[in-house]
Amino acid sequence: MSAHRLRRRWRRPALTVAVAAAVAVPAAAFATDSSPSTPKNPPAAAPLDDSYYEGALGKTGPELKTALHTIISEQTQLNYEQVWDALQTTDEDPGNPDNVLLIYSGRSQAKSAHGSGSEDWNREHVWAKSHGDFGTSTGPGTDIHHLRPEDASVNSTRGNLDFDNGGSPVDEAPGSSVDEDSFEPRDAVKGDVARMILYMVVRYDGTDSFPDLEPNDKVNNGSAPAMGRLSVLKQWNEADPPDTLEKTRNDRIYGIQKNRNPFIDHPEWVNDIWK
Repeated sequence: MSAHRLRRRWRRPALTVAVAAAVAVPAAAFATDSSPSTPKNPPAAAPLDDSYYEGALGKTGPELKTALHTIISEQTQLNYEQVWDALQTTDEDPGNPDNVLLIYSGRSQAKSAHGSGSEDWNREHVWAKSHGDFGTSTGPGTDIHHLRPEDASVNSTRGNLDFDNGGSPVDEAPGSSVDEDSFEPRDAVKGDVARMILYMVVRYDGTDSFPDLEPNDKVNNGSAPAMGRLSVLKQWNEADPPDTLEKTRNDRIYGIQKNRNPFIDHPEWVNDIWK
């Protein structure tokens, strides 16, 4: 498959202004108000314990989960069409600004080559949208903290499988494996996947008309609002801590969606909640 075959689908909804603004300022230098297009120069992620995460400090277990839910639920919600533009900012290849990086494949592909064709990249729901049946409606179906660019055929291979170790190699996704009931991503993004799944659990807890998403320690969850395997996700979180790409992505989402993935800023909170 050619990684550079271009299939142009230039769609520029209202989010384009916000995306341009997010690119124009340094990573982590974004506003926290309700306007997606108003950058400013606040402190970087490290000092956010004194402001953004203030209500979560010192807590553990269910109290920490509840506090983080309150914090990250303050966000700007996108529609599904706006996600195309957002991902071209959040997942931009630092070595080639005309490309995005595909999460499971690790391939750099032209931003313009997106769609449903076999050689396009499309919008992968890391928390499979059928797990809770939320589809692509505004909310969990459009939350860019767990939406990532991926090759259409690899996306199809992953389908709605839970995450676990083991399986056979995945064509066009070196280092990834799949079997009949689970998918294992390449080592470089195992922690990213774990933190995205657990972000979704904290953000969507059934209190705001969205499904109550929960992790469990099994696979074959089907349409239940659950995703596994939790014990493996915890291992991945520890083995693959946040790197520069993941931290930069979190900062850029903060500029667009106005909320953060707390497990990227504080990966230790995974074990503080799920002991």
